Formats: sequence, C-alpha cells, structure tokens
Amino acid sequence: MILVQKYGGSSVATVERIAQVAERVVATVQEGHQVVVVVSAMGNTTNELLQLARQVSAAPGRRELDMLVSVGERISMALLSMAINDRGVPARSFTGSQSGIITDESHSNARVVAVRPQRLRAALDEGCVAIVAGFQGVSRDKEVTTLGRGGSDTTAVVLAAALGAAWCEICSDVDGVYSADPRQVPEALKLGELSLDEALTLARAGGRVLHDEAVAYAHRHGIGLLISATGEADPGTRIQVPPLPPRVATLAADPDLEVFETRDLPALLEALWVARATIRWASGDEVLVDLRNWPDRAAFALPEGTRSRGRACVVTAAGSGIGLRADLAARGLGALAAAGIALQAWSMQSEALRFRVDPESGAAATRCLHAALIGDQTAC
Repeated sequence: MILVQKYGGSSVATVERIAQVAERVVATVQEGHQVVVVVSAMGNTTNELLQLARQVSAAPGRRELDMLVSVGERISMALLSMAINDRGVPARSFTGSQSGIITDESHSNARVVAVRPQRLRAALDEGCVAIVAGFQGVSRDKEVTTLGRGGSDTTAVVLAAALGAAWCEICSDVDGVYSADPRQVPEALKLGELSLDEALTLARAGGRVLHDEAVAYAHRHGIGLLISATGEADPGTRIQVPPLPPRVATLAADPDLEVFETRDLPALLEALWVARATIRWASGDEVLVDLRNWPDRAAFALPEGTRSRGRACVVTAAGSGIGLRADLAARGLGALAAAGIALQAWSMQSEALRFRVDPESGAAATRCLHAALIGDQTAC
C-alpha cells in the first residue's frame, strides 16, 4: 500500500525536527507501507530567500525567483533522505521536475497540468522511500516553476492521485481540523472526520488548515486526506469520500476579501480571470476577491465602470446538506441580529451558509455563529 506524507516547514525547521520526521517515516515503512514523502522548506527559509532577492534587486523577475526559492525544498529533501538512510531504511530524494510534476508556464503561481511519476515508482519498487521537494515543478518548456501558496500540499495530493495512494497525510504543527479557529473560539472542537465536500467548502472559505487547490484536486480524484500533527500520536482528522449525515461541521472566517462593484460584470470577470484572481463571492454587481492568493493585486487595473469598495469578511458554516436546512439559516441570522452584528449579505448553498460582515466583526461573528450552530449539536 502506498502512502503519501507531506511535512510542512515547521515540521522540518531544525535538525532535531528532521530527525523526528525521519523516525516517523521509518515507523510507517516498518508497518508495511511504501512511502512517498513531500517536504516544504525548513522554517522561514522561503521568506529569507525572498528577502535576499529584494536586497539585490528592487524588482526581481519571477523566473529567477522560482530558481531561488525552489532551493529551500531541495535542502529539506536531501537532509531528510540522509536522516532516513542513516536509520537503515533506503531513501532517495527527487526535485519536483525529477518527480514528474509538469506545470504551465506561470512562474510563482503555476498550475499542475500532468504528473509522470515513473522515477518515484521505480524507487518504491526498489524498496526506497521517495523524498520529494514540494511546491515546485517544471514547465512544458523545461523551466523551473513554483506552485504558489500551499504548493507543497498540492504536490502531495497530485502525487497521491498519480500513484494510486491509499491516503495522503498532511503533517504539520496542527493536530487536525476544528469546528472553528481555536484562537477565536476557545470552545472549538476537533473533528474526527470530514467529508471531502465539507473540506472543500471549508478550504474555499479561507480555512487555514486546508489549501483549497489541493483539496479541490483530492475532491476531483477521490483522494482521502488525513490532517495530523507531526509530533503527536493523535489520529487527527480524516477527510474521506463518503458523505456524512447533515450537520454543521465547522466555521471559517475570511477577512482578506476585497469588494469590487461594477457596471460591467463581464469585463470585470474577464479581467480577474486574466489576472489569476480567486473569486470568493459574486452577487449582482459585486464581486469579492481573495487577497491572500493574489500576489499581483497592486498591478491590477480596474476595468472602466468598476470601483473598489474596500474589505469585507465572509464567515462560512460548512457541513453536509446544511443548505437544505432553512432552520439553520434562521438560527444563524437570528444570532447575529441578537448580537448586534451588522449583516451585509448572506447566501445558502448545498454545503454552506455564508454571512458577510465587516472585517472588524469577523471574530465576533464567528464566535456568535459557533455558539448558535455548533455549540448545541443536539439542536441541529
């Protein structure tokens, strides 16, 4: 059975943590699995490399930035391979291009267009652990590319699909998915399981634990995910294909949205598509765009008849079948009104209830909705 494990930057931030990851990988091999490991850069290496680039150039080109920042993951893969080999388990490291991650030509935010993992299969057949540099690939014209925010998660999921892996495990310093951000809602509960539909809704709503592109790929290809903490034995949160009974599973607040109002919606949508912006909400003459995943916002030229109206926050309640429960929408709307939180708009879909408020009200709205929709599960 093939398992793919992805370890984030905090999991490989020091030599000691790399050793801990090596022990975890070896234990997985000893359980009888073939293992592919995807690693991020150590700690803040990527940010440090970007700072170096800006010290030597006021406007570094994206091609050279990709060449530079892709080094971080290569350091991690080589060090982890050495550590696993020293523990008596053969391991071999591979860059994104050596792993067969083929992308389009968009530097710094490339999209995967094909996966050809023949070298990884060969390594697994020889009894090796395959260690892959996440976040990177190679374009069709043989250029090094990087995959943008959450790129290592994407690497892990696309490899899991290409290799027919049983699971893709995302390991970090977070021990699972919670019913809300515990920093905002102290009474938030850790979830034992989510459906892929629920996970995709959460990721697209700004949930920080899950990267939306990676979850969308897992959803399309039916890849089960496991969200767990590197240094803990706790099983974490399992994300699987079968739908779950109707429920409100989790809440996510996304305060990093910019509101555009337009008299020419087709022109705005076309311009946002060309600019590779991610649309989070569209209704009438308004479009809300995710600023966290839009590095070129400063260069974006507003089409004629369009203006920015500043920021907004959307709080999303995600759960299987909740769009069929009008009573849940009524409960959420009533709770916000009782708390004196001004509601700008709301919507209901099959897996989500969305409430739009001012960014300053996002945390309070999340706490209010959590108490109303999740705090008393017997009422749901």
